[in-house]
Amino acid sequence: MQTGREYLSRQELLGQLADQQLAVETYQRRLAQKEQDEQYLKAQIAYLKRMLFGQKRERFTSPDQKALPFEASPEQTETNQQATTEKITYTRQKQDRSNHHGRLKLPDHLPVEQVEIHPEGDLSGMVCIGREVTEELELEPARFYIKRYIRYKYAPKSQQAGGIRIGELPERVIDKGIPGPGLLATILTDKYADHLPLYRQRQRFLREGISIASTTLEGWAAQGMDRLEILWEHLMADTKTQGYLQADETPIKVLDARKKGRCHQGYYWVYHSPLTQTVLFDYQPTRGAPAPEQMLKDFTGYLQTDGYRVYQKIGARKGVVHLSCWAHARREFERALANDRQRAETALSWIQQLYGVERQARQGQLSPAQRKALRLDQALPVLTKMGKWISEQLTQVLPKSQIGKALAYSLARWEGLSGYLTDGVLEIDNNQVENAIRPVALGRKNYLFAGSHAGARRAAMIYSLLGTCKMHEVNPHQWLSHTLQHILSTKYNDIRSLYPQNFKSNT
Repeated sequence: MQTGREYLSRQELLGQLADQQLAVETYQRRLAQKEQDEQYLKAQIAYLKRMLFGQKRERFTSPDQKALPFEASPEQTETNQQATTEKITYTRQKQDRSNHHGRLKLPDHLPVEQVEIHPEGDLSGMVCIGREVTEELELEPARFYIKRYIRYKYAPKSQQAGGIRIGELPERVIDKGIPGPGLLATILTDKYADHLPLYRQRQRFLREGISIASTTLEGWAAQGMDRLEILWEHLMADTKTQGYLQADETPIKVLDARKKGRCHQGYYWVYHSPLTQTVLFDYQPTRGAPAPEQMLKDFTGYLQTDGYRVYQKIGARKGVVHLSCWAHARREFERALANDRQRAETALSWIQQLYGVERQARQGQLSPAQRKALRLDQALPVLTKMGKWISEQLTQVLPKSQIGKALAYSLARWEGLSGYLTDGVLEIDNNQVENAIRPVALGRKNYLFAGSHAGARRAAMIYSLLGTCKMHEVNPHQWLSHTLQHILSTKYNDIRSLYPQNFKSNT
């Protein structure tokens, strides 16, 4: 018969065993979490190394892609490299010029300055039998000149015949100002298209013996952009009525008098219309929801964006179809290559097939109806297989791992990622609006910040118009010079005739 002491001892022993089992399970959970965190950190380090030292291009080569018949195997390549290394020490290889197509052909539209050169000495007993022509591309620095208007006054011979008459002065961009439209166009193009800050432009003026104060240059640029405000307002009104917009945002630092020693973080909200190939920059001091809601208050149609949650709220409204961007989904899987190469490469191979369909449509110059038919025939089966695969794989990976995040990103936006199949005018990604933003990123590296909120808003105007020039392959300097010269004399109802796309058709 067991005593109470023996019974208690056994109970204590069972309790100790239970505590030990719990401690082991807790340790195992912590160890698994530690391994998961370690795997995640290793993947992040590998990704950051690739961003710092690797290629930045978004190009993926499928692991199943076969080598071309004339491509050497890795072993042959290594053998050839060793043979070349041994041979190059003793022999000098002659450059192969079999594929050389001759000198670069110079453009036909450039003016030609001919310089005739005859042999020296007495040529009286000789006859010319031919000539050799050599061309070179030459450049003259920008030519500054003074445009002087001389207006003659006329008075009647008799006092009763009327008053004094004088020739009318042509329209001027800045009333009583020195700069002409060509100079203002150069200043704005250099800063906002070629990213040359005003202080560097001033140094160039000084080299030509022209001293212009920095504040004067800033005032000229501001007044020139103010003349374009009415055109930008019309562009904004037209953009709001588009039925298909791509949207994105990018930061810009702005000096703020209320924040001494610090810059305010403002944002350019960018809206691109693929149907009209126009782009609109709208400066807002915040990245919050009120900024795009103000612009897209009454918008209906297709809205294509990245995964930023502010756009998701607008995309959920009645009358708005929210499209996602395959370029952003592809980047998520590209980041996961270091974490789970096999799954990431599988996803990237399918995405590569989707872009292959788009390439085929673009090269064939297909109409929207033809492009939709091609997508339904070739892209829809790929999306069907990929969607099923993502759902299956998401249950087999760690949620916090990079591959888990990539799979969750695509699955959460699958309807938006597949939406481009419904209409042939829709694009597969948001790359066009990102390309429109690129000049801002380049400009930030040069002028660093905007001088004020008003200055950032003016810059948004010029970025909008120059971005539209780029999309329609219009020379920005020529367009600006023409527009600044005629905008004040153009009737309000005809102001759209000064759009960059219309300037191209009229030249």
